[in-house]
Amino acid sequence: MDDQSHKLRFFITSPHPCNYLDDREATSVFADPYFPKDKQLYSRLVSNGFRRSGEHLYKPHCMGCSECVPVRIPVNEFKMRRNQKRTWKQNQDLTIEKSKAIFKEDHYQLYMKYQTERHPKGGMDNSDRDDYIEFLLARWSDSYLFEFRLEGKLLAVSVVDALDSAYSAIYTFFDTDYKDRSLGKFSILKLIEETKLEGYTWLYLGYWISSCNKMKYKIEYQPIECLIDEEWKKFNTLSFNDFAVAKN
Repeated sequence: MDDQSHKLRFFITSPHPCNYLDDREATSVFADPYFPKDKQLYSRLVSNGFRRSGEHLYKPHCMGCSECVPVRIPVNEFKMRRNQKRTWKQNQDLTIEKSKAIFKEDHYQLYMKYQTERHPKGGMDNSDRDDYIEFLLARWSDSYLFEFRLEGKLLAVSVVDALDSAYSAIYTFFDTDYKDRSLGKFSILKLIEETKLEGYTWLYLGYWISSCNKMKYKIEYQPIECLIDEEWKKFNTLSFNDFAVAKN
């Protein structure tokens, strides 16, 4: 981070419908989109609860609600559970390739199938190619694509950012015709392994929302750390009062 980093400005959005919890409004704080960014600055912001969406760095800032809890896996301490071991073994016939993040037509087609079948009428099922690029890619980030293939057929893609001492999992989409493979679960297990191989300490998974069914899965990866009151704490050592404070 250079000497100009202290000049980074932050802005807050107007209230808008929450994407995760019905009948709630959400607001976000986001970093100045015109401020030059590098890996060190990005890493520091992520460690303070920010996420990337396209070129933008943001974090929730909702009045009267703290349901969105940033989480990360300390990969060197992670132990697979029995069901995770089954998923891992079941997908050993897949080939996984890592490449720099660029637009690929077959990725886009899989993304649209995933959005149409998994999140119909969610807004993202109408994405054109420019929307896809604006959501997943950023010119300034050190981003990678992990491609999961079965005999050459693309089954899943994970978009991941490399930070100073971590990977940040941005988004994963997969072929919903292969439900029995639990590709979403397997992609996280594979990213945990890749994070270890890179010598990194953490895999960031974004926000855990205990009241949102589609976001609950993140605490299945143990141990996991949660950012509570600006301090990273292990989930299995958090008291009920810690979460009560976080959600008030």
